[in-house]
Amino acid sequence: MNPVLLIRHGATAGNLKKRYIGRTDQPLCAAGEAQLRRLADDLPPCDHLFCSPLLRCRQTAALLYPGHNVCLVDDLRECDFGKFEGKTADELAGDTDYHSWLAAGCLTPPPGGEAVDTFKQRCTQAFVRILTAAPPGDRIGFIIHGGCIMAILERFAEPRIEFYQAHLDNGHYLAADWRAGRLFLTGGSLC
Repeated sequence: MNPVLLIRHGATAGNLKKRYIGRTDQPLCAAGEAQLRRLADDLPPCDHLFCSPLLRCRQTAALLYPGHNVCLVDDLRECDFGKFEGKTADELAGDTDYHSWLAAGCLTPPPGGEAVDTFKQRCTQAFVRILTAAPPGDRIGFIIHGGCIMAILERFAEPRIEFYQAHLDNGHYLAADWRAGRLFLTGGSLC
C-alpha cells in the first residue's frame, strides 16, 4: 500500500476566465499563489513528488514543497485542446467544430488536439508506472492538472467515480491509499 496525494495546481489567469488551458504553459496568477499558501499547512509531507512539466505545476510544487526533489513526468501534462486552446466557451459559441466536439460528448479529438481516450490512457499509465515502482509505504505526491486527476479517479477510485464528477478545484487536493490496483479516498473533497 502507498498513501497518495493528488494535488491540483493553483489557478492561472486562464483558469479564472474559464479558458481551455491544456498545453498552454501559463504561470500561476496571484489568486493561485494565495490558494496554495492556504493549502500548504494542510498537506502532509511526501517521500516522492511527481509533477507535470508545465510551469503552473512546477510553480505549485515549489510553493507547496520548497526544496523538495520533484520528478517531472511528461505524460502527466494536461490534455491538448488544439484549436480550442486559450478560448472560452463563449468565444467558441459560433464555431461549428466546437459544437460538433460538444455534441460528441467531447470524446473526439478537438481539431489539432488530443482525443480524450488517448489523454486518459497516457496519464493513467504514467500513474501506474510511478506507483508500481514506489517503495511500499512511501507517500507519493502528484502535482498535476484537473483533467489528469479526473482520468485517474475515473479509472482507479473505489467506489467508482465518473470522469466529469471527479472535478477538483485549483489549489485543492485529495488523499488516498493505493492498494491492489485501486485508489481508496481518505481525505480532501471533490467539487
